[in-house]
Amino acid sequence: MTKVMLIGLGRWGSNHLRVLRSLPVELFVAEMQPAQLETARKLGVDEAHCTTNFRDFLNNVDAAVVVTPATSHFSICREFLLAGKEVFVEKPITLKSSEARDLAELADRTNRILQVGHIFRYDTASRWLREAIQNARFGRLQILRSNFSGFKRPRNDSGVMFADAIHFIDLFNYFLSSTPNRVHAITKDFLGRGMEDASLISLEYDTEHGPIWGLVETNYFLPGKVRDLTVIGNELSAVCDFNVAQYKIKTFQNKHVKAGHDFKAQEGTLNQVECPPEEPLMSELRAFLDSVQTRQAPLAGAWDGYHSVRILEAAMESASTGRTIALES
Repeated sequence: MTKVMLIGLGRWGSNHLRVLRSLPVELFVAEMQPAQLETARKLGVDEAHCTTNFRDFLNNVDAAVVVTPATSHFSICREFLLAGKEVFVEKPITLKSSEARDLAELADRTNRILQVGHIFRYDTASRWLREAIQNARFGRLQILRSNFSGFKRPRNDSGVMFADAIHFIDLFNYFLSSTPNRVHAITKDFLGRGMEDASLISLEYDTEHGPIWGLVETNYFLPGKVRDLTVIGNELSAVCDFNVAQYKIKTFQNKHVKAGHDFKAQEGTLNQVECPPEEPLMSELRAFLDSVQTRQAPLAGAWDGYHSVRILEAAMESASTGRTIALES
């Protein structure tokens, strides 16, 4: 049985605790705040497996699940990789692309698994959309558009781009098996925290099938909870609502048809796609354990984490300069 240490029991860490307790692992828990650590004890984690200092169990475990503030990801992941351990780290892998690259290279060099918590890759709807894109069901792909917004408490360790926009930036890369060539972003700091709380990011992909435009909107103010993604091709379009449990995707056979010197907007059949309900967090943690056992590369690896951070750095540069930033392939 794999010995796993969960590091961090904050808002999202508590969900990791719930899922890990249902998986076949020997669980250790590290949390700096004693009051939060008490939660693990109350849920049945062995007292001897709880600590406020993760180094107490560093030599006792096979793997770590790091759910701490992003500012600490680099140092913690590096320490575990150097100790020969497998690591799952929540997104973003780091807040600097140079550090993300260092971790990815270290994982390669030490032959360790380093999986990043890009959770939307593990949603059944995402898998359907990627397969449909790869099989050209949309025809010539033109636009990927997404909105990850909602009224909630801002994170303290990063702005909204690193907290939320990163989800769909990574998902676009996953769908296209590519990264954008150009990035342009507009951000606002309405709360005056010194970090953006609203952003609009434009991504331009140059692919062998032609240019594709990606658009990612995020903010902490929109009423409700929005997790929408739209895929538009010249033969088929799809709208995906990740908040829906089962019928997340609707497809539309809408086309623009040339009529002389004009175009007609021809609306086609609307279909619903059933996506088997499956908790993405359960899927990605189970996948991490499978990678630890089989040594197969994770679906969301360290280099995927690096590319997302690199793109966000370009978005931050664009927002501060007003320029479109070119990225090397």
